[in-house]
Amino acid sequence: MGILYLLGLLVALGCMVVLDRRFALFFWRDWRRAVVVLPVGIAVFLLWDVLGIHAGIFFRGETSFMTGLQVGRELPLEEPFFLALLCYLTMNLLAGMPLVTQAVLDRRDRSAR
Repeated sequence: MGILYLLGLLVALGCMVVLDRRFALFFWRDWRRAVVVLPVGIAVFLLWDVLGIHAGIFFRGETSFMTGLQVGRELPLEEPFFLALLCYLTMNLLAGMPLVTQAVLDRRDRSAR
C-alpha cells in the first residue's frame, strides 16, 4: 500500500505524456522550451516547499499510501513527482485551450449553417 500514491502520480504523468503526444501540446510542440520550462517550474515549487518547511508552515502528511521516504526534512519522495504532474498539467492545459476554443467555435459555425 505504501507506494500507491507514487504509482498514481506516475500513471497520471504517463497520461499527460500521452495527451501531449496526441495533441502536440507541450514537449511535442516545442521540446526545447519544454525542457527548460518544466524543470524551472518544478524547481520554483520545490523552493517554495523548502521555504514553507523551513518557516514551519508545511509538514509532511502521514498516510499509508505514501512510501514514507523523504528527499529532505518534511519533503516526501512523492513531492517532486506531484510537482512535475502539476507543472506538466498546467502547460498542457495552457497549450490545449486554444485547440478547445477553436473546436467550439468551429462547431458553433457548423451548427449555424
